[in-house]
Amino acid sequence: MAERYSSFQQGGTMWFLQRVTAVFLLVVLAFHFFLLHFVNHADEVSFLASEARMETLSYYSLMVLFLLTATFHGVNGVYNALVNQGLSGTKRTVIKWTLIAASAVLIFQGIRTANAWAGGFPLF
Repeated sequence: MAERYSSFQQGGTMWFLQRVTAVFLLVVLAFHFFLLHFVNHADEVSFLASEARMETLSYYSLMVLFLLTATFHGVNGVYNALVNQGLSGTKRTVIKWTLIAASAVLIFQGIRTANAWAGGFPLF
C-alpha cells in the first residue's frame, strides 16, 4: 500500500497556511457580501462597476491578493485530497507539477483580468 501523506495531518507550515488562507478568504467574502447586501443593496450593479473604486491601488491589490490566496488554498487542498488517496511517488509528482502549471496559468489570467478592471496597474 502506498504511503499516505498529508500536510493537514502533520500540523506543519502548509497546514497552518491552509487555515490562514481559509480565514482570509472568509473574511474578504463576508466583507464583500456585507457591502453588497447591507450598504448598497439597492444598486448592486453600480456598486460592482464603480470605476472610482476599481482604479484604486488598494482595491486592485486586494483583488490580486484574493486571487493568489484562493489559488494556493484550492491547489493545496486538491493536492492533499488526491495524495490522501494513496498515490505513489511518481503520480504524486505529476499531480503536483500539473497543479502548479494550472495555478500559474490561472494567476496570470486573473491578474490580466484585474488589470483590465482596474485600468491602470499593469503587472502583465
